[in-house]
Amino acid sequence: QVQLVESGGGLVRPGGSLRLSCTASGSIFSINVMDWYHQAPGKQRELVATLISSGDSNYADSVKGRFTISRDNAKNTVYLQMNSLKPEDTAVYTCSLVGTVKPTMISRRYWGQGTQVTVSS
Repeated sequence: QVQLVESGGGLVRPGGSLRLSCTASGSIFSINVMDWYHQAPGKQRELVATLISSGDSNYADSVKGRFTISRDNAKNTVYLQMNSLKPEDTAVYTCSLVGTVKPTMISRRYWGQGTQVTVSS
């Protein structure tokens, strides 16, 4: 199985920055997709940023120009750099990946446990 460990959440003032990290471990053969989702109070989970194996990325309109998703392949880690944070960004942020597992070579989606990001003055 694949385990995802997240870090970097916390409390930040409007206009500030945070960098979230998510490291995957386990019997991983390859990682095809890595994503960040968030879920604000009273709302359903939504996709924030996606990074596929080709290196292409996509972002929700609400975070374009402010957030950047990146990956360190050697460390099996995905990052979300969040700049110019707004109170509306307050949510639980969860990383996810689609990977192929050894030795079965079965692909599936895995989820992290989430980390709280609070933007407040």
